Amino acid sequence: MSLEQEIPAVRSKAQVEKIVKWAGEDKKRFSLLMKYFLNGESDLARKSAWIAGHCVEQHPVLAVPWLRPLLSLLRQPGVDNALKRNALRILHLSDIPHPLQGTAIDLCFKLLSSLDEPIAVRAFSISVISKIAEGEPGLKTELELVVRQMLPYGTPAFRSQAKRVIKKSGIEKSALSPEDEWEMIQEWLHHDVK
Repeated sequence: MSLEQEIPAVRSKAQVEKIVKWAGEDKKRFSLLMKYFLNGESDLARKSAWIAGHCVEQHPVLAVPWLRPLLSLLRQPGVDNALKRNALRILHLSDIPHPLQGTAIDLCFKLLSSLDEPIAVRAFSISVISKIAEGEPGLKTELELVVRQMLPYGTPAFRSQAKRVIKKSGIEKSALSPEDEWEMIQEWLHHDVK
């Protein structure tokens, strides 16, 4: 059985781990998984995305050449939720280079603010932004403001993730006045993602 036939048959974590072990740190093998992830038919793409996420968990460096294509995937309308979730998981596990950070932040804020997105997509969006914001206090503040605005609309799982991010940000209370906070939120809500 070829890998292209084997991947759609994956049904368990043990089967995923078998393919992850096969791929190891081999860039060519990982490249094949990413080809299926980005261009495969739906079941092949979803399973490849799941496996690729586990590969990157063990070997984050494998994701580096694929970050731009993953961001492009996230820009496309109608992308399957499993593909979005796993693309965001890979971004979360990766060190996103500075030239791609702005795009990643914009896309993640857009996904985070959409009440139509599943909780896992929104939670991974928070994680990606939070990781990039570690060295940028202004971005931490913006993330906290948006997360606080989304809390009333979130599920218990979303609220739990959001509270972790707020606590991790180290910002107990917003340093902004309510007027400045409102203006910042309005500016963010009207910002067009490129």
